Amino acid sequence: MKKAILATKVGMTQIFKEDGTLVPVTVLEAGPNVVTQVKTAENDGYEAVQVGFVDSVNRVTSKDKGGRVEVAHRHGTNRAEKGHFDKAGVSSKKFVREFRFENAADYELGSEIKADIFAEGDKVDVTAITKGKGFQGTVKRLGQHRGPMAHGSKFHRHQGSNNSSSDPSRVFKGKGMPGHMGSVKVTVRNLEIVRVDAEKNIILVKGAVPGPKKGLVTIKETTKADV
Repeated sequence: MKKAILATKVGMTQIFKEDGTLVPVTVLEAGPNVVTQVKTAENDGYEAVQVGFVDSVNRVTSKDKGGRVEVAHRHGTNRAEKGHFDKAGVSSKKFVREFRFENAADYELGSEIKADIFAEGDKVDVTAITKGKGFQGTVKRLGQHRGPMAHGSKFHRHQGSNNSSSDPSRVFKGKGMPGHMGSVKVTVRNLEIVRVDAEKNIILVKGAVPGPKKGLVTIKETTKADV
């Protein structure tokens, strides 16, 4: 049976194993995820489970003319999305993702998927959006070499020549250039789960996980385990 869950990144720390080994880990708050839709081969052509994560409720604070503070709550979903969640009998969710499970028919609308679906020693693939670093030059973005740093040099971190003058007289496609860096989807495969706290829905994964703190992380059973 395939396993998957949505989580948010809390940060990094380190723990000690029973033999005294120091292990750097990333703390992930995994779920609970709520099943918002179950797709079947008869109705949708394939089997999958749609899950929601994090209540999409915005807290709006305002002051009236008398200076009194008024707090209002509003959903960050439209009417169609709210109807979809109401049909499943759950509150509106901020994140909605779909997982293809072999036993999708065993899940029920409104049921929860918690961190205890994984256990210590499991190997997982972790997917997240990396930190965005804006527009960067080729030295930082691609690791290219800089020029001389002497006072007489007018070439320090500039990219330099891009093509030959007469032939081919053009820049080849794929040439490394300055541009937007980061903010891309990255999957780190075959990470080991060091510890699972079922009560607090916390999963500790060995090593680093892409993305900023409080960012959305998808944890799936690995498709490329060590042989």
